[in-house]
Amino acid sequence: MAGRNVRNTRIAARAVRAAAAAACATLVLAACGSTKDSVSSGGGGTGKVGVILPLLTSPFWQSYNDYVPKMAKSEGVDALKTVNSNSDPSQQITDINNQLNQGVKGLVVAPLDSAAIAAGLDQAERKGVPVVAVDVAPEKGKVAMVVRANNVAYGEKACEYLGKQIPSGKVVQIMGDLASVNGRDRSEAFRTCVQKNYPKLKVLEIPAKWESDTAASKLDTLLNANPDIKGIYMQAGGVYLAPTLQTLKSKGMLKKSGQAGHITIVSNDGIPQEFDAIRKGEIDATVSQPADAYAKYGMYYIKAAMQGKTFKTGPTDHDSEIVKLPSGILEDQLPAPLVTKDNVDDPKLWGNTVK
Repeated sequence: MAGRNVRNTRIAARAVRAAAAAACATLVLAACGSTKDSVSSGGGGTGKVGVILPLLTSPFWQSYNDYVPKMAKSEGVDALKTVNSNSDPSQQITDINNQLNQGVKGLVVAPLDSAAIAAGLDQAERKGVPVVAVDVAPEKGKVAMVVRANNVAYGEKACEYLGKQIPSGKVVQIMGDLASVNGRDRSEAFRTCVQKNYPKLKVLEIPAKWESDTAASKLDTLLNANPDIKGIYMQAGGVYLAPTLQTLKSKGMLKKSGQAGHITIVSNDGIPQEFDAIRKGEIDATVSQPADAYAKYGMYYIKAAMQGKTFKTGPTDHDSEIVKLPSGILEDQLPAPLVTKDNVDDPKLWGNTVK
């Protein structure tokens, strides 16, 4: 009996070990399946990456386009040649689908329309391809990260600068496309800041959709009716600087800083042309939107997403902060300094490194 009991005990032990091994194997397979899913959704950190631009008619986006291959190389990303959506949100969705059909494992997209881009993001999600949004945050849809500066701060910085320079009078804000969260953030922030802090200023607004011709035409009409304008806030120097200066010049209203009748002008972008205009006294300030960092961290985050990495809110190691947007999407808000005649020659500003 004792021997039989021992033998039975040994058999039972072997059965337990076999069951445990089988359970372990099941867990391993399940884990492998999970890993496989995350790899298929991001290519395991390797594979081609598509980069889609909103437009190339702006010096800002031309600079970003030039930075993309350099930053892709430095970050170890195999980026395809950039695709230009030519200011057409519908074309941008087509461009996304074309890139997906080419088998890209990641996408870096600068959305033209915060709402319309959702169709392209849905296509990417269905194919398991991670997306990083640059410059503009989508209203909905899945992205691994938004790489962007704080656009509310853009409007507030412009407001504060103009408010300190102009005690009272009319100021114009030449707005971007209000279908873009950038246009809405800058416009509302500027408007609200003026109403709250500088009530003696009257804000006149030009919806210009990031279009230079529209900006020039509407500014011309507005100046005809309001020749006593004292300040201008341009939400995008890349598309609004040249037409604004040309319009003012044609009316004999382009006076340099310090001259009687000078119209104080603040811009956004930080392109070399703005810096030259600041040095000449034609405009007074701009907010330097980091084209170089947009390209760098667009590549950084798409590589991380393809590797299955995730991030949390809080300060980063590159002087920015990751925040959670109302939509639940994470956004890395990169620094964007105000540039005036006092710091326009700072060699650290990307606008001074472009050749």
